[in-house]
Amino acid sequence: MEWLAANLAPLMFVALVLLLLSGVPVVFGLAACALAFAWGGVQLGMMPAALLQALPLRLIGIMGNDLLLAIPFFTLMGLVLDRCGLARDLLETVGLVFGPLRGGLAFAVVLVGALLGATTGVIAASVISMGLFSLPLMLRHGYQPRFAAGVIAASGSLTQIVPPSLVLIVLADQLNRSVGDMYAAALVPAAMIIVAYLLLVAGVAWWRPGVLPALPVEERSAREADGASGLRSLTVLMLAGAAGSALFMQAYPTLLQRLGRTTLAAPIDERVIVALAAAVFIAFVLALADRWLRLNRLSALARRVAFVLMPPLILIFLVLGTIYLGLATPTEGGAMGAIGAIVMAAVRRRLRWAQFIEAALTTTKLSCFVLFVLIGSTVFVHVFNSLDGTRWVLQLFRDLPGGATGMLVFVTALVFVLGFFLDSFEIAFILVPVLAPGAAALGIDLVWFGVLLAVNLQTSFLTPPFGYALFFLRGVAPSQPHVDTASGRLIRGISTMDIYIGVLPFVAVQVLVMALLIAWPQLIVVDDGSATRLSDEAVLEILQRAARR
Repeated sequence: MEWLAANLAPLMFVALVLLLLSGVPVVFGLAACALAFAWGGVQLGMMPAALLQALPLRLIGIMGNDLLLAIPFFTLMGLVLDRCGLARDLLETVGLVFGPLRGGLAFAVVLVGALLGATTGVIAASVISMGLFSLPLMLRHGYQPRFAAGVIAASGSLTQIVPPSLVLIVLADQLNRSVGDMYAAALVPAAMIIVAYLLLVAGVAWWRPGVLPALPVEERSAREADGASGLRSLTVLMLAGAAGSALFMQAYPTLLQRLGRTTLAAPIDERVIVALAAAVFIAFVLALADRWLRLNRLSALARRVAFVLMPPLILIFLVLGTIYLGLATPTEGGAMGAIGAIVMAAVRRRLRWAQFIEAALTTTKLSCFVLFVLIGSTVFVHVFNSLDGTRWVLQLFRDLPGGATGMLVFVTALVFVLGFFLDSFEIAFILVPVLAPGAAALGIDLVWFGVLLAVNLQTSFLTPPFGYALFFLRGVAPSQPHVDTASGRLIRGISTMDIYIGVLPFVAVQVLVMALLIAWPQLIVVDDGSATRLSDEAVLEILQRAARR
């Protein structure tokens, strides 16, 4: 009995793992395990029964957490954008830009996956949209089925690391840190993964040209009357936008001073968002002027890129820009994003009432799933801590060789292995509250720690056998040989094993990125608070001025 009392916390953790592996629903497994060990702890004198009276207060605290409202808002925004055909328009346009290159369609998929991640935040919407449109196009033009499936699944999972990611919101809540700080710290790792994907595509296209062929000339519908591709005009438009953005950034400190900024040193995340927004806005104005004034200085491709990319980029700035500038909380930013997505879909006349109802029901289901998992994990963590589970975890981390680095390697490997079997939300709700005290005791910044976990949890969507991105792609990928309606060619189906093998190079890329982040912690830039945001009085004045207008 003494041994049982001394090891109740680790036994509780092992029992939970066995329950989850047995197929018991996560919510019931968490609550049942917690209540059973709570009864055992009371009987063994390890915890007073009065501690269980705090559980209702914990659950009421979950219901009153305003931060969690951002999850249904961002989910609804992503599902509405998916229903209005945003992914299809982006894939067509970006595919035309990179079509002349070997692997151009794969480049387009990676870039559109990043854009969808910054607008939708819902992995199912990204993977299914790109799988329905890009996969048949890739197979039609001779792409290797395995690599085509892998690049679509990997690019769709970028929604889990590119802000406004739902996983980052959950991690911020579990770590008791600001969502804005998590978003800012995730920018560099997200950019590293996107660049690494692009380099992988470029390397495969160079090493094995037949695997990723270029788009045929007759498929490039944006070509000019004289046969020109229009890329030169697009390059000029992009350079003009970049030059205008550079001029705007020089005047930006003066603008901040007039708006009430206490210091003029803008954080790096704010400078990136503002510079990109200025460049895109200037390029859009130039394309609009060229069209309305009939100057005909820009190619059809340049105008198409400007007009197609502008709406989602406006939405990105409406959500992320207001959060980074300090004008809105993540919940308020999510609400504005959801309303903006509905307005955009209504203007494009692509969202029927039945589709909106379907998006709302799907949002409700996902929000209820997250909430019930959070309730179950709260009960589990409360009992686990009452049984001195935190002390056991701290002792475990102190005994690991290598100090903080050894702990990071161990946690990264543990989360990576659990990602083969559990969902990212389940891992975040179950494991993070247990690991956070140990990380803080070793002097690890919890925002930095949360971003590293987010990169790892993104990988869980790609790891067989239970990676969700693989399931979503399996649902839309053709499994049987079929005749392509456009080319008349017989195209073989894609097996589940093809999808599993296709994602392995991208999983290796993400493991490499995690290793780089642990080896060079400074790659995750954590705001130290030296550059303050707009003051509360300035924000109130701006909002009142907008309300009067």
